[in-house]
Amino acid sequence: MTALEIAVTSPAGARIARAGGADRVELCVALELGGVTPSQALVEAAVAAGLPVHVLVRCRPGDFRYDADEIALMTAEVRSVLAAGAAGVVVGALTDAGTLDTGAIRRWADAAGTAEVTLHRAIDRSVDPVAAAAAAAELGLTRVLTSGGAATAGAGVATIERMAAAAPGIQVMAGGGVRTADIPALVGAGVAAVHLSAKRAATPRHAGPAVPLGSADDDTHVVTDPAVVAAARTALDAPAG
Repeated sequence: MTALEIAVTSPAGARIARAGGADRVELCVALELGGVTPSQALVEAAVAAGLPVHVLVRCRPGDFRYDADEIALMTAEVRSVLAAGAAGVVVGALTDAGTLDTGAIRRWADAAGTAEVTLHRAIDRSVDPVAAAAAAAELGLTRVLTSGGAATAGAGVATIERMAAAAPGIQVMAGGGVRTADIPALVGAGVAAVHLSAKRAATPRHAGPAVPLGSADDDTHVVTDPAVVAAARTALDAPAG
């Protein structure tokens, strides 16, 4: 059966995902920036919601080229989030040539020990996602999260199918702009899981003026939408054809 993973940013999101029938969650903060590593306290609170929690370990937004200090920091974060109860970690890095930074990824996988390790959508910015999926399998990672190198997984379904065929030793999870209508085609491509953020913008709540505090839109945040989670679960459970 194809698994359903929901990206969440809070314990409330983890509870919504569980109630909607998700199999696990990916936890991060700053989802609107692509996600960065959550605090240890947030990991513990999400774990208490009851689903397996896979934690994004990404020390900053931006590209996936990391220096020695950043790699060391994320190695420590891998150990920290696992100590807080996470079932797995979600990591990724690229070289300047656009291939997987296998040295960094292997270091994080070693720090994870027996926990599950997912390669995130850095793979979609690699020069060859199919070759990168095969390389991830050779590293012994659990799964890859990918849109097939396209803007959305629905648009990248053909490449996702090629990735699954090229890397039978690793689970391929489709993610990136997934709509409920995309799910049958993604399942048909042979993915092991479908990943959705299932998000909506929260209503801003402030009494004073909406003074900008940063470069991003900081007047609101995203929350998990129960209706989207439920619709995804229904689509996955529908009979084929």
